[in-house]
Amino acid sequence: MSGRHFRAMSVGGAGREADVLARIRRWIIEGVKVPEDRTEPGEAALRLYGRMAALDGDPFLQVVDWKLRLISVFDELKYDRADADILSPGMRRHALAKLAPLGFRQVSGTAIRHVEADVNVIMPKFHALGASPFDATRHSPKRLCDFYLLTPTQAACRLIDTCPTGEAVARIKALVAKHPVNVLRIGDFLEDREAHRAFEGAIGHLRYVQRKAIESTDLRHRRGLG
Repeated sequence: MSGRHFRAMSVGGAGREADVLARIRRWIIEGVKVPEDRTEPGEAALRLYGRMAALDGDPFLQVVDWKLRLISVFDELKYDRADADILSPGMRRHALAKLAPLGFRQVSGTAIRHVEADVNVIMPKFHALGASPFDATRHSPKRLCDFYLLTPTQAACRLIDTCPTGEAVARIKALVAKHPVNVLRIGDFLEDREAHRAFEGAIGHLRYVQRKAIESTDLRHRRGLG
């Protein structure tokens, strides 16, 4: 191979690498969603989903959205806007204890897997204490057939990023009736883009809805999983 030919190949490879890095940088800076693997659920997965509906009977778990496949784990009743938004060891243990009877087994620090149904429950990687709750799923892509296991605040952020504003507000109102979210932290991390600007006006209303839910239901007696 001539030196000139080798240099040309090297330049081409460097150009492709630069293009990939530019796209990743754009996903991070502009908030463009990381592409999701479009693997459709098979018959075994669909049967498993039917059994997973029982998770909603647990006060500490909630399938927030079946289409997006989001599972929320109860966190706290009251938050400070500076609270770390992470799945605690207690939250992870509780989720695994409820998923294990369905055939799931933890296979890594970020994944719980059902081998026969080929379905994973993804626990987003922890990045930093001050990280945006919107980044939890943004930088942890999953397959279409898999689920995310999230804090209520992370689940709310996923709804904001993927649903029309009115629908996102309605779904988060249903979420906070069982699993309160850190509304102020969500407000602090809203970004300068259309979907987030449209949602900003709902922050005050959600604080009111959440406060009334805690005051008027059995929710007020619930304690965090630690």
